[in-house]
Amino acid sequence: MTDLLQHQIDYYSARAPEYDQWFYRQGRYDRGAAFKRQWESEAQIVREQLLNAPRQKHILEMAPGTGIWTEQLIKIGDQVTALDASPEMIAINKAKLGSDRVSYIQADLFTWRAQRQYDLVFFGFWLSHVPGEELSTFLRAVYDALAPGGRLFFVDSQERESSHTRRETADLGGELQQRVLSDGRLYEIVKIYYDPAQLTATLRENGFEIEVLSTPNFFIYADGVKPI
Repeated sequence: MTDLLQHQIDYYSARAPEYDQWFYRQGRYDRGAAFKRQWESEAQIVREQLLNAPRQKHILEMAPGTGIWTEQLIKIGDQVTALDASPEMIAINKAKLGSDRVSYIQADLFTWRAQRQYDLVFFGFWLSHVPGEELSTFLRAVYDALAPGGRLFFVDSQERESSHTRRETADLGGELQQRVLSDGRLYEIVKIYYDPAQLTATLRENGFEIEVLSTPNFFIYADGVKPI
């Protein structure tokens, strides 16, 4: 498992310069204007839910990547701590935002443990890359990182082939996918597409008051709390 997780880190480090093309439906991810409008409409549903909350003092963002969601978090947080294993992702995020309200930590998300508690923990398109055997340990770490009454919010992918390019992804069975970068390099990563009801049950078993919802086509998301 250690080799697989390192391979996954290597993939996202190598993918960092082209990652935004996926979210903004550009280049090889461009499936036409109508598709892009629907994608953006559903992304806006998630953004509005995230931003529709009281301002938070200190937010932890796990796997912030290039800053797509960090940019939203600084609208509702006084301070954001952005935790990522990839120095390449951190460099892009830092250059894009240029905010003194965001601090960065480079660390392995599977071994890092919070030294304080946060008012909000957020992760975007990360939970689906956590191996099933690591999920409970990861969720316990998230629970411990949240202050009592603190908010947990995440967004991830529904299983939909059109979210990718026609040549980017190959299913390897179980939890594994093969991904192809634009230069042809191949990587194996973990990718799990969750059923919202089953994931809701898992999160509640791990102590959160939360429900996982879906947009019509592309995303799942959840907005809940750690009980006081």
